[in-house]
Amino acid sequence: MQPITILVADDDPNLREVVRYALSREGFSVIEANNGVEALTLALARAPDLVVLDVLMPELDGLEVCRRLRRDRESLPILFLSSRDEELDRVVGLEIGGDDYVTKPFSPRELVSRVKALLRRARATSLPAALTPPVALVAPVVSIAPVASITPVASSDELRVGPLRLRPSEHRVYAGDHEVELTVTEFRILQALMSRPGRVFTRDELTERVYDGPHHISDRTLDSHIRRVRQKLRERDIDPIETVHGLGFRLSAAP
Repeated sequence: MQPITILVADDDPNLREVVRYALSREGFSVIEANNGVEALTLALARAPDLVVLDVLMPELDGLEVCRRLRRDRESLPILFLSSRDEELDRVVGLEIGGDDYVTKPFSPRELVSRVKALLRRARATSLPAALTPPVALVAPVVSIAPVASITPVASSDELRVGPLRLRPSEHRVYAGDHEVELTVTEFRILQALMSRPGRVFTRDELTERVYDGPHHISDRTLDSHIRRVRQKLRERDIDPIETVHGLGFRLSAAP
């Protein structure tokens, strides 16, 4: 069985060494890049299972590397490394397709934990539905006027709500006849909302489902991911995600 391969891209060799050691101890195979061009080249040539990407790098910055990777590998998990004074870059990174971020300085244990969580989420979306724990069973949801007509229709490996179809084992989402390309995090958000259409999920509930339990994820981070899901669905002429002010989000039946 091939080991899981992680690309670590950062121009600081000492930081790369710390990250490489922490990940190697957990059994991961690590490849390294010291600038954005090298990171992009290795990512496309070696097809890693996950990328750890510094925001500020020479040649190409991490944001541009992420943007270009998303053209070919939409579901590749990407974790950003960012400094405390780069909040704007962190938000932009999530909006262009990053799945998570870790703030420098960080604990290697925290980084490994975030990497494992992203890999679990990626693996869960590729399992047959019968082997994937139902998202709705993780925590209770707030119910607001459930609508019987938008009860999801589930096959052995598909959720359907209106024109939306979500297939967990294939990591595919369709709006009508058109496929919608989502990252791992975006896919989990939509899967959670589609599991209980018409019901409101608070931000905390979505965070627990999407990030496999409690994490220090800000509301702004979650909102960035939801904004990207909405944007991609609107490009297919549907807009089923509603904001319930003061509570959270819900999925309605799209026309």
